[in-house]
Amino acid sequence: MTALSPILKQATPVVVDHAQGCEVFDTDGRRHLDFTAGIGVVSTGHCHPKVVAAAQEQVGKLIHGQYTTVMHQPLQRLVEKLGGVLPQGLDSLFFANSGSEALEAALRLSRQATGRPNVIVFHGGFHGRTVATATMTTSGTRFSAGISPLMGGVHVAPFPTAYRYGWSEEEATRFCLQELDYIFATLSAPDETAAFIIEPVLGEGGYIPANTAFMQGLRERADEHGILLVVDEVQTGFGRTGRYFGHEHFDVRPDVVTLAKGIASGFPISGIAASEELMAKAWPGSQGGTYGANAVACAAAVATLEVIEEEGLVANSEERGKQLIEGARQAADDGVGDVRGLGLLVGNEFTTADGEPDTARAKAAQQKAAEKGLLMLTNGAHTNCVRMIPPLVITPEEVDEGLQIWSEVLKEV
Repeated sequence: MTALSPILKQATPVVVDHAQGCEVFDTDGRRHLDFTAGIGVVSTGHCHPKVVAAAQEQVGKLIHGQYTTVMHQPLQRLVEKLGGVLPQGLDSLFFANSGSEALEAALRLSRQATGRPNVIVFHGGFHGRTVATATMTTSGTRFSAGISPLMGGVHVAPFPTAYRYGWSEEEATRFCLQELDYIFATLSAPDETAAFIIEPVLGEGGYIPANTAFMQGLRERADEHGILLVVDEVQTGFGRTGRYFGHEHFDVRPDVVTLAKGIASGFPISGIAASEELMAKAWPGSQGGTYGANAVACAAAVATLEVIEEEGLVANSEERGKQLIEGARQAADDGVGDVRGLGLLVGNEFTTADGEPDTARAKAAQQKAAEKGLLMLTNGAHTNCVRMIPPLVITPEEVDEGLQIWSEVLKEV
C-alpha cells in the first residue's frame, strides 16, 4: 500500500472537503478559521470566484503553453499587469514555479551579471530547500542538515533581531551594519560579493521585520561597492505586509525582487523582476524551465492582481494587521515574550520565565487552537513562535473571532 513520506507531518488534523474565503470545512462538515492561508499563498482567500472563473476559462482554452516555445496571452497580460505594481525600473521578468526556483534564478543572475562568486545572506532568513537555497537559509538547521557539502560562496551576516539580542532596535542595527563591514574585511571582500539577499520580514525565522536604517544601510553599501540588493518578497509580496511589497516600508530600492506565494492565490508560479539592463546580463540558457509561467497559473495571477486592486486588499491587510497585532498583544501573557510583525504577518514568540525559547508551549498552543477551529502554524529557529497569516480578505469580525479563540488558548495551555 502506498502512502505519503513519513517525514511529511501535518500541522493540523484537518482533512479538507472545501474552503471559501478564510473558512475551511473538513470532511465532517466542521468549519475552521484559516490563519495559515496555505503558508501565505491564498491571498484572495480560498476559491475567490473571480480567480476560479479565470482558471476554469483558461483550462478550456490552453493548459500548458511552454513559454520559450510558444507565447500565450495570459502571460502577456500578467507581464503587463505586474508593470503597474512592481518597483520603478524593475521592468524585466523571468517566471518559474516555486520560491526556491526564483531565488536560484536571482542567485544565477547576480553571479553572472557581476562576475563575482559570493553572496551575503542574513541570519534567520529562509530562501528555500534546494541545495543552493538551503545553503542560503539560516532560519533553522532542519532545512539544510544531512545534505552537506552545501554550496560555497555564501556568507551570513547578522539581522537586527533586537528581541533576541536584548538591545534596542537602534543598537541592534548599528551592531549588524558594523558586522557586515567586518565581513567585508574578513570573509568576502566587496569586489568578490555579488549580492545581498534578504527578506524584508524574516519568514520562517519568526516574522521579524527589518527596519529603515538597516535596509538603507544595505543599499548604501551596495551602491558603494557595486553589489546587487536582492529582496526576497516570496512571502511578503502582494499586499501581505500592508504595502504591495514588504521593502516599501523601508523606502529602499531593490535591484532584484523575487516573487511567488500570494501572486496567484494558490496556483504555482514564481518569478524574478529586475531592470532590463541587468536581466540582459544573464547568460544564454540560464533562464528556462518546462512549467514556468503555466497558462492557467498566469490567468489566476492576473485575476488575483485584479481582485487585490478592486477589493482594496493592500489597505485591508494594513488595517486588519493593526487589529490583529494589537489584539495579539492584548491577549499575550507572561509566556509570550514578543508579538511582532507587519500587516497580516504576525508572530507570537513563546519564552520561559528565564527568557529561553518555549517550544513545547508554542506547539501546545498551536494544537489547542486547531482543536478549537483556528488553524495556525509555528516558525522560528526553535519553532517557538506561533504565526498568524490569514488571507488578505479577512474581515474585522473574523479577526475578532480568531483573537477570541487565541485568548482562550493562552489561558488553557
